[in-house]
Amino acid sequence: MKSRNRISVHQTQRMALTTGLATSIRILRADAAGLSRYLEEAAVENPQIILTRPQVQEWLPRWKSAFGSDDRPEQEAAGPSLVSHVLGMIEALRLAQAEARIAMALAEALEPSGWIGRALPAIAGQLGVGVPAVESVLSRLQQRAEPTGLFARNLAECLRLQAEEAGELDAPMAALLSRLDLLAKGEIDRIAREAGLDLTDLRQAFGRLRSYDPKPGAGFEVNAAPVREPDLIAEKGAAGWIVSLNRSALPSVSVAEGRGKGRAEARALIRMIEGRNATLLSVGQDILTRQTAALEHGLGALVPMTMAEVAMALGLHEGTISRVVAGTAVDTPRGTWWLRALFTKAARDGGLAAGALRDRLAKLVAGEDPEHPLSDDALAAALAEGGTPIARRTVAKYRTMLNLPPAHRRRRRH
Repeated sequence: MKSRNRISVHQTQRMALTTGLATSIRILRADAAGLSRYLEEAAVENPQIILTRPQVQEWLPRWKSAFGSDDRPEQEAAGPSLVSHVLGMIEALRLAQAEARIAMALAEALEPSGWIGRALPAIAGQLGVGVPAVESVLSRLQQRAEPTGLFARNLAECLRLQAEEAGELDAPMAALLSRLDLLAKGEIDRIAREAGLDLTDLRQAFGRLRSYDPKPGAGFEVNAAPVREPDLIAEKGAAGWIVSLNRSALPSVSVAEGRGKGRAEARALIRMIEGRNATLLSVGQDILTRQTAALEHGLGALVPMTMAEVAMALGLHEGTISRVVAGTAVDTPRGTWWLRALFTKAARDGGLAAGALRDRLAKLVAGEDPEHPLSDDALAAALAEGGTPIARRTVAKYRTMLNLPPAHRRRRRH
């Protein structure tokens, strides 16, 4: 019996990861810094791609909020990780007993921004020492501080410390630091006139200044993103919270005039970027609309939220949501947050979000008596008083996630 070859036709569907699709996915999941680098590489390879840098006069909201000394929403209890970091730094200095006492008082005066929240004469009066003694210890702390800028008394001093460390405290930088009120309004031309300096030099100094961290303590906050150019900006308007793209974080892209090879690829790249921006905006707006309470009251007010819920609401795939929020930061009046960190499940059915409980746990530890720190059982009981029963083992798990040591290791004696 002879075998016969048979020809049959089958219809199948599969997605091929083409170059265009791979590029689209890469752009979709890139943050502002990563996308900027990609565009720079693309512009080098394709002369039809024209990049236009954003105007340096733009002043990010995270910087604007740093100017308001009387109304900083960030004036909540400092995160315990910042406290732990500073205490370790003070211990490493091996100060004499009198100096260590001053250093501890300065540490207690730190705000979440990393700045000193009390006047030095007030601290000196509390300790019964002279102001020069406090200034001497403060100078040592500022020199040893990592990141640079911790223990600054105001924004100008915070930025000046970083400029000195970078070797960039030249005349243009000094002129900007002495006129931060004008810089916040974008009046860099006026600064040039008043200081008698070249406008180009001031713009270059401003470019360096923007790389400094105005709130070096914020990076220690739970769920905080590193201070950098955020991808999105959340601001409260008359109709509620509005999310917009941070245009100063990305160059604009256009196609070169005339004819030449690569024009089709340049136009395709622009369409991909426009699609990425539209998707990022819609996802960011939906997330922050759901987390309005956190914007209003802090991360302790986070509500349970999953990527599946956002995907269903926007008619997108859950994988798309995951790619969009990967590495994406949003600037809010309460600091710069990772979008991904805002996704948190309920600790138990019908209960508070796990992220909110972790934030409350962090604040309980931050406010405890250092000589009598709270045990995991005590922390569980304190959280239960707010109507959220929680097991001791869950507290231990959250404490580990927050890099908080157990009670016996947190104990400090004066």
